[in-house]
Amino acid sequence: MKPALRLMTIVIAVSVSGISFAQQRPRSSATTGPAEKPTTATTRRPVRVAGEATQVIEKDFSEALKVIERHYVDGSKLDYNSAFKSSILGMLRSLDPHSNYYDRDEYEELKTDQRSEYFGIGASIQSYFFGADGDTFITATFQNSPAARAGLRFGDRIVAVDGVKMTGKPSLEVRDKIRGPRGSVVKVTIERAADRRLQTVEIARDVVPQPSIPDAYLIKPGVGYIDMTRGFNYSTTEELQDALEQLHARGMNSLVLDLRNNPGGFLDQAIHVAEVFLPNGQLILTQKGRNGLRDNTYRSANNAAEPVPLVILINQYTASASEIVAGAMQDHDRALIVGETSFGKGLVQSIIPLDYGAGLTLTSAKYYTPSGRLIQRDYADSGLYDYYTHGGSKRSDDSATAKIVGPEKKTDSGRPVYGGGGIAPDEAVGPRTVTVAQRRLLAAIFAFARELVNGRIPAPADYRVRGAINFEHELKPSDFVVTDSIVRAFKDFVAADPDFKNSVSLVDRNRAFVELHLRFNMVQSAYGRVMAERVFLATDDKQLARAVDVLPRARDLAMTATHHTQP
Repeated sequence: MKPALRLMTIVIAVSVSGISFAQQRPRSSATTGPAEKPTTATTRRPVRVAGEATQVIEKDFSEALKVIERHYVDGSKLDYNSAFKSSILGMLRSLDPHSNYYDRDEYEELKTDQRSEYFGIGASIQSYFFGADGDTFITATFQNSPAARAGLRFGDRIVAVDGVKMTGKPSLEVRDKIRGPRGSVVKVTIERAADRRLQTVEIARDVVPQPSIPDAYLIKPGVGYIDMTRGFNYSTTEELQDALEQLHARGMNSLVLDLRNNPGGFLDQAIHVAEVFLPNGQLILTQKGRNGLRDNTYRSANNAAEPVPLVILINQYTASASEIVAGAMQDHDRALIVGETSFGKGLVQSIIPLDYGAGLTLTSAKYYTPSGRLIQRDYADSGLYDYYTHGGSKRSDDSATAKIVGPEKKTDSGRPVYGGGGIAPDEAVGPRTVTVAQRRLLAAIFAFARELVNGRIPAPADYRVRGAINFEHELKPSDFVVTDSIVRAFKDFVAADPDFKNSVSLVDRNRAFVELHLRFNMVQSAYGRVMAERVFLATDDKQLARAVDVLPRARDLAMTATHHTQP
């Protein structure tokens, strides 16, 4: 049997026999899948057990494959892995949008995303197009990473990896070439941004930390901000507790927790994160599986819950585990929710490893917020693309801030909240937007910043960045201020470059955007990516600004929550 065919058989067996076990009895022929099995005569008999159903499906699949091999016009060039993968995905897509199959490489990446580390060189990279071809550049290195130790800098252009040219390759493909087993060596040929010389650097891949909380600081006196936008992995709760301790030591008396773009992750970590803020006995989550086998109720066991007034930021990409946290905080009136309506994923997946290094994520339960909300969006009448790119049929329009029209529930204090389509914010604030015209300026802004920080642009002040990134620096308002003369120099730079000169007219009309992104790139070159993100947060984040404005309401809400938890 071909390995791929054996894998298909294993997947079928997991799906069919797993369903039979959940019901604790064999399923009838009407519901197990193929209802009948052909015999050697014209009569047919019903299939009554999962094992026979699996044999029927395996036989049908094998026969279909033989027909394709013999009669398909390009049957001699058949890609078996693609054929089997699409078959498995088709089977899972008939269940729900979140049950999925991962081949060996994809499954390894899935497991990597769930760890707080990966194996590579530890650098942020970004592709930009100058003319017809795109190039990938180093935009920052991580602290104590192999890339930092090898002397890679902001603006270094990646020419080749292990002798393979990278010109025209997207950054994801370049990233995959650079990553590899721990201890293995990758040869990266770069064009140095400082002097444009070509150099091949041998870098031994190593563990690169990938924290789920990259930043925590005071955005103004007394107001803490915690960046929890990357997902929930093994160490999220521990990182949160460390961040809270550091912020309290600096005088924090209120907190903004940023869950925007957080795609979710481990269920237990979401429960523990909620537990940090909810007192002992309060319900966090109810999980309901099939026939009660995966039913669970999770309550806080924290006798010293964090009392600080809390605002949580969410957007349309806040999903799954992050929605568990937001939903629990909202239902118990423990936090004020600001931003956009969240994604709306109320399904729990079990991760199932398969032979040959592949794996499945299979939906095994639904979860409900403390008020009883099922926040899962309807997916019955939409394709996969529409499900992930539009609001779904349960929302009143396509806006991310649209009111959810599902079943009404009540928070602890009696506020109405709704299920069936994500977590609706208490304060709806739209996202920061970037226009098509502004996107056209990004490559020119990066190219200009690359020249400026390397001393090749005449400037009234010293914008040159010398040496490695200073990861200990705290961003100040006086760092890399973009003056009128710098904007004029940028406009001259755009006009003089054939690749950018058609964008000259856009500079004046988008001056604030130009200033913001020029400063972002310069800060990134000197102090790293995490510190550069503060440029956007401080300058052009209306959702965060609203979160700070409504902190007094969050304080009142916290007092209400305390009242409802007292005997």
